[in-house]
Amino acid sequence: MGAQFDLQHVDGGVPIKMWTRGVPVEDKAREQLARVAAMPFVFPHVAVMPDVHVGIGATVGSVIPTKGAVIPAAVGVDIGCGMMAARTSLVAHDLPDSLGPIRSAIERAVPHGRDVGRGRRDTGSWGEPPPSIVAAWAGLAARFGDIVAKYPRLEKTNNLVHLGTLGTGNHFIELCLDEEARVWVMLHSGSRGVGNAIGTSFIELAKEDMRGWHVNLPDEDLAYFPEGTTHFDDYVEAVGWAQDFAALNRRVMMANVIEALRREIAKPFDAELEAVNCHHNYVSRERHFGESVLVTRKGAVRAAKGVMGIIPGSMGAKSFIVRGLGNAEAFDSCSHGAGRIMSRTEAKRAVSLDEHIADTAGVECRKDAGVIDETPKAYKPIDAVMAAQADLVEIVHTLKQIVCVKG
Repeated sequence: MGAQFDLQHVDGGVPIKMWTRGVPVEDKAREQLARVAAMPFVFPHVAVMPDVHVGIGATVGSVIPTKGAVIPAAVGVDIGCGMMAARTSLVAHDLPDSLGPIRSAIERAVPHGRDVGRGRRDTGSWGEPPPSIVAAWAGLAARFGDIVAKYPRLEKTNNLVHLGTLGTGNHFIELCLDEEARVWVMLHSGSRGVGNAIGTSFIELAKEDMRGWHVNLPDEDLAYFPEGTTHFDDYVEAVGWAQDFAALNRRVMMANVIEALRREIAKPFDAELEAVNCHHNYVSRERHFGESVLVTRKGAVRAAKGVMGIIPGSMGAKSFIVRGLGNAEAFDSCSHGAGRIMSRTEAKRAVSLDEHIADTAGVECRKDAGVIDETPKAYKPIDAVMAAQADLVEIVHTLKQIVCVKG
């Protein structure tokens, strides 16, 4: 079988290998990819996933390997954002006829959304974190203290109060059925307020460094830290901590969702029979093409041979539990979802509430104008996205959501 990617050449830059056959790619995304490929420390090419779309600085759905430098805006501000899924021993007929109470129970168990008003607590954070959250935070506290000692402004961020919380935007908690009608819990979130503060702070520091060194960039958001500098070392430390926060955040939420389900469903059940917890916005040191490189996956999942991953569709489409095929040309990666085809503003303008209700038929979820920016039509067709990356992953389970909680 020939290569399943298309090649885009960049004057003065490395090649771009694109797994995008059969899916649309915006011209602005191609331009953004070309700017990244022209950075002198990218090695040996950029890999592009089928869910690719314009991001800040770097394109969402791209894999950027670098030697001797890291670009904070390529990792982004939702550091460690990713997915977790766990199969339970329940099957569809174990669930009640009405799923509304289950959705409500999940919403009570996990702070979600954001509602900050005068004198009010943000409903998306813990007012008084419960003992289980405080205990989970204890494993992160010492390293966070080391980071705060160097960057004091990070202390007054939403850190402990955001552990075990969902957030807003495209973050979600779902109950799904697989091809055998078995019940899965699946959720999507990252490092919350503290990760955002870390990402934002270091992106600004990188821009200041570039201005101080009079480095001309094709885009200010491609500001970078060269290896061997204090800021590089501090960023790698902080981003590693935020990624650990994100993974723990998902585990804590999963435990709280399962506990909520046990209160609603009379039949005893096991959970985490098959469990996957994977980042899709992160940086890690790996070996590719015989070299040690920093791999930034911005909206991409590690898909090394045999490694399990999760590729969600929209709130009305299928999602997939996948097994990596270890494609070296893609730096052992795959897409992180369907990928947006409309901006949030465009979706609100173009999609009616009636269309949203029709497209989420059969799913117990919000059916109001406040979630139109996340409506299924705002995303690329997930089947086309999966077909374009058939040489990156194999599908192990196909999931269809029946309950969806949005932030």
